[in-house]
Amino acid sequence: MTRLGSTLLERLLSIEDGRDGQRVACGSGHLAEFVSHRDKGIDTVLGRVRVRRGYYHCRACQRGVVPRDDDLGVPGTSLSPGLRRMVARVAAVAPFAEAADLLADLAGIRLSVKRVERSAEADGQAAAADLERASRAILDSRLAVLPPTPLPDKLYITIDGTGVPVVAAAAADRAGKGDDGRARTREVKLACLFTQTKLDEHGHPVRDPHTSSYVHTFDPVEQFTTLVHAEARRRGGECIRQLVVLGDGAVWIWNLATKILPEATQIVDYYHAREHLHDLAKQLSPVLGADQPAWLAARLADLDQGDIETLVQATTALPINDTDRDQVDTALDYFIKNAHRMRYAVFRDLGMFIGSGVVEAGCKSLVGQRLKLSGMRWNTPGATGILTLRCHRESNRWDDIWRPNNQTRPTTNRKLTAAAA
Repeated sequence: MTRLGSTLLERLLSIEDGRDGQRVACGSGHLAEFVSHRDKGIDTVLGRVRVRRGYYHCRACQRGVVPRDDDLGVPGTSLSPGLRRMVARVAAVAPFAEAADLLADLAGIRLSVKRVERSAEADGQAAAADLERASRAILDSRLAVLPPTPLPDKLYITIDGTGVPVVAAAAADRAGKGDDGRARTREVKLACLFTQTKLDEHGHPVRDPHTSSYVHTFDPVEQFTTLVHAEARRRGGECIRQLVVLGDGAVWIWNLATKILPEATQIVDYYHAREHLHDLAKQLSPVLGADQPAWLAARLADLDQGDIETLVQATTALPINDTDRDQVDTALDYFIKNAHRMRYAVFRDLGMFIGSGVVEAGCKSLVGQRLKLSGMRWNTPGATGILTLRCHRESNRWDDIWRPNNQTRPTTNRKLTAAAA
């Protein structure tokens, strides 16, 4: 049946001989001259087909031009847009070798592992570039966004970062944590935006279903700021009553939030704060002795109420020697600087989330389960491409990559129908 389908598809594509005349625009302001007709093999979801196309040459640019390749969505590639979409789907969820096996087992399409890798990474990188252009257009008011309907009550922006194992060239000139000082990972910054409208029967906030969207980058925080700001606008941040930024306490997160969303409520993840308090109790173990459990329980109660002042006073009142004082002061500084972000009792009364578990889960599922498997080492563009595919899929934006054809110019509906195979 697939062989029959590929035969019919090949005949359909052969209805036009691919010749657009003696001259065509080369794309750089010149005219390219017709040279000859040339065949090209294209792998499709139905099998391999051969297409006859007109080849043109631009003397000014000294390069060839094949308009039919653009029409069919195959410039610089021999995979049809429909097959590229399938390749991207399987490569986004499984390592490239396993993705190639899935294509062979489920669709009868046999591609080499390297072709699967190159195609998926290229389409992911193209989607990342499109998202960056759209983000800048939104912030420059060249692209208008409409508020969501119905309008949710709160929009959360949760932010975190995690390391991705990379090849040596991708980590050059970066300090590492190993004994040799070499870096073996690159940090990818990830943001998850979601909305909340309701509380459950116990008064706990409930995330609105199917509202999570993700943006990410390996680039410096300035680029990440652009992506997050644009995504917040796209999600209706300028119209929603309450904005909330949740993070683990890293300074760069709060600098980002203050720069682009100064009106948002900033909240340090409650569970990170508890971890810091447990670490502080361990540092104070020689001073507290047998009273350590009771002291920790009292300070956890202070934290739960958002009473950071009492927590700090109870700690500084302890008889800490000069040797340990600096370490304790450093630990307390985390609570002092983030006191206004730790008013957890107030936040709970207002029906807000106080944990950043959504984005932490994203770091594990989106990044860890695909990019951090045993033996993996990525270059930055490749990791960016695959992670973009995964984020678009989880953000319900998968179809945005394929409208009408990724990396192709608009064409007629008939040509699109044929190319989709």
